[in-house]
Amino acid sequence: MVTMVTELKKQMLAQTHVKIENLSVRYNGTQALQNIELEIPRNQITVILGPSGCGKSTLLKSMNRFLELTEGTAIEGNVYVDGMDIYQADVDVTRVRNKVGLLAQRPYPLPMSIYDNVAFGLRIHGKDRNAKLDDLVQHYLELAGLWEEIKDRLHEPASGLSIGQQQRLCLARGLSVEPEIILGDEPTSALDPISARHIEKCLQSLKSQYTIILVTHILRQARRLADYVVFMYLGKLVEQGPAEQFFNHPREELTRAYLEGEI
Repeated sequence: MVTMVTELKKQMLAQTHVKIENLSVRYNGTQALQNIELEIPRNQITVILGPSGCGKSTLLKSMNRFLELTEGTAIEGNVYVDGMDIYQADVDVTRVRNKVGLLAQRPYPLPMSIYDNVAFGLRIHGKDRNAKLDDLVQHYLELAGLWEEIKDRLHEPASGLSIGQQQRLCLARGLSVEPEIILGDEPTSALDPISARHIEKCLQSLKSQYTIILVTHILRQARRLADYVVFMYLGKLVEQGPAEQFFNHPREELTRAYLEGEI
């Protein structure tokens, strides 16, 4: 019996990709997050949901140490990725950010060709040495759902792409360094509905290979994408759980009020 319980605990641990313990964040003394306790499942789409200003993006950026790029930020608590506390003093920050990629609200393609945007990360990390660079570039553009649209334009400037295509190019560039986790900070908020659906479909197709964590304040999008939901309000984690349970049987009154549009 003891052996069975131990094995079950091991399986549960293996399913958790990111674990956050007692995380609090302040910006110049102002509380942004308070005592967050959270476990994010592996190879699912987790959506961080809540109204504007509730701490969603702060929570997201705690997972790749982007918070410390903002002056006056104080961070307390622990963030574990694959069991490693990423805020320990001896942790290589570059390694963390390679492992946990970020797709921002607006696309920022590099001022170079479409091809070189994807090849850039491959070259920096030496991943072009043992395989043909052309094949790798094509592979990541295919993963981002962009290859068929631009395969005859690879050496044109990336700035000539539509904003939706630029966002998928940025996704391909991020995937080229082989992260384990993809963070998305409202990655479709600057896009038209058709382009937004392209990004959503890409993310849904990628979740079998990556853990995906998205911030949104759009309930319809959360319902479409989420396997797991984290609901934030005023810097606190109110409720978390599988999407079906969260949307159909919320435990907290504050969650019900949010889902019904009262707050």
